[in-house]
Parts: sequence; C-alpha cells; structure tokens
Amino acid sequence: MIARPFGTTGRQVPVIGQGTWQFRDARRAEAALRLGLELGLTHIDTAELYRGSEEVVARVLPGRRDRVFLVSKVLPGNASYRGTLEACEKSLKRLGTDHLDVYLLHWYSREHPVEDTFRAMGELADAGKIRWVGVSNHEVAQLEEAQAVLGGKHRIVCNQVYYDPNHRHLELELLPYCRQKRVAIVGYSPFASGRGALPGPTTKGGRALEAVAKRHGATTHQVVLNFLARFPEVFVIPKAEHEEHVRSNAAALDFTLTKQDVAELEAAFPLPQRAVELPTL
Repeated sequence: MIARPFGTTGRQVPVIGQGTWQFRDARRAEAALRLGLELGLTHIDTAELYRGSEEVVARVLPGRRDRVFLVSKVLPGNASYRGTLEACEKSLKRLGTDHLDVYLLHWYSREHPVEDTFRAMGELADAGKIRWVGVSNHEVAQLEEAQAVLGGKHRIVCNQVYYDPNHRHLELELLPYCRQKRVAIVGYSPFASGRGALPGPTTKGGRALEAVAKRHGATTHQVVLNFLARFPEVFVIPKAEHEEHVRSNAAALDFTLTKQDVAELEAAFPLPQRAVELPTL
C-alpha cells in the first residue's frame, strides 16, 4: 500500500484509507474493516455523527491500535469549549482507545465560537488525548481562521472534504493553499455516494473512465481513486462493506495513470470556472 507524508505530522499514512459513514450492516462492516487493515488500509475515519460507526471500529482495534491512523470528529453543535472536551472523551470511550491520531471539527459553524473549539483542541493535544488537530469541510478563509485561533504551538494538519470526479472545484483554490501550508486533503465519498453516483457508460465521463480502466486492466472505481489521489497532498477514504470492494480499493494504486489518461479524465470531468462552496456531508 502506497503511503505519503500526512501534512506536518511526520507520519507516513496510506493514500487510500477506510471511511465509515452510513454502515448498513455492522457485522459485514467489521469484516470489511478487518480485511482492509490486513491489506494495509490502516487510515480509518469515523465521527460521532456516524451512529454506531465508532463502536464497529472499536472491535477491529485490539492488537492493531499502534498500526491504525485513527480519525474522528466533533459535531459543530457540540463544539463549545467544554462540549469539545466531552465529545472527545465520549468518542475515545466508544472507540476503546486512549487517543486519536487526529480530531476534526466536522464542518465550519458559528454555533459556538471558533476560539472555544480550538482552545479545547489544543488542550486535548497537550493532554495526549489527540495527536493532531484537523478540520473538515473548511474553505480557505475558514482554515486560516482556525489556524489563527489554534496558534503557533499546534498546526491544522488536514482538511477533509467532499471529492469525486464531478466535484473537482477544491483543485482551484483549496488544493494550492493546502499545498503551500502543508495541510493534507482527505477526500471523502469519492464514488459520489450521497450525491447520486458515478457517471454511466453512455456519458462522456463514463466513457473516459471505461477507456482508462480497460487500458490498465482495472475497474472504473480504481481509476477514480487513482485519479483523485494523483496529487501528493491528497488522501482518499472510500467506504466499503463488501470484501470485493475492499480488495478493489486496496489495489487502486497498483497502476500509474499516464499523462494521456489524466488529460482524458480532466477533459471528461472539467473544472468549474470558479471556486464554489464546498459540498458538506
């Protein structure tokens, strides 16, 4: 499994990880997570929002915790100073661990002062409850605000955002900014789950995916992951509940896209003319 530096953490993290949003079958999901860990998909993402997800993740951690790069998130509605501290403790309890590798604010909100949220994040890091601080669904200005509040002692190490071939707008402003600041981008829902589905074979995008997949003896889903992960700042966390999907995800970087492949895919999935508000899930 290919790994790369994760922001400013100094950690090498697998480019392809495992998402846990909307598990439908807990037993099947647990088996999929276990297989993923065996195949090197050791970056596991969860959140307090994902009902039952942290408990499923907890069942695969014993004996493996030191190999897992574990991420969870606090809901904006709980992200007061005291609420952030309490939410983290509850996530740790549900996960059966004494620390998170990264803890994220799930999306930007003024429901509680940003100053209170990130003061708590800094204290959690100082206490060893979390190793690093991150955010999710943040625009550039919101990232800058969070970092300013957090101060110089701690860094925002990642921004988790929606990213699929039809939603490439983060490449316009967010990606260059994160590259400059050494902030990892973690793309979720790469197969457009929650926003429809990948384009079918009769569409321009679908034909391009099929053509590239055929040239490499790969699946269209593997081409999608490979395409999104072509930037060194980007990590991708697809969710899978079936073993064949886990194996497919784990092998998604076993081939290298050519310049022709990338050009065809970029033409089939054109960038918007301007940056737009990031989708939020």
